[in-house]
Amino acid sequence: MYGTVAKMRLKPGMEQKLIEELKAFESVKVPGFVRSVIYRLDAGANDYMMAVVFETKAAYSANAASPAQDARYQRMRALIESDPEWHDGEIVYGAS
Repeated sequence: MYGTVAKMRLKPGMEQKLIEELKAFESVKVPGFVRSVIYRLDAGANDYMMAVVFETKAAYSANAASPAQDARYQRMRALIESDPEWHDGEIVYGAS
């Protein structure tokens, strides 16, 4: 599996809108998408981490390169103060 972790600071009052954007993404049924998780950090009221998981790096890359994903990103970007800090990589272990 492959994915990304993003650290971001939401604009005040934008948490519900972020959740709505992520639910809309999940409803699209993007090939290879497995799950996403959002954390509101204890460090600050508007500080968040997001983890997104794909079946493969190829599926992740295909989604990242798509115009539809860029449009979704632009809607999400409008909700946050600055560009997220992205960390992409292979998932070497997971449990549920």
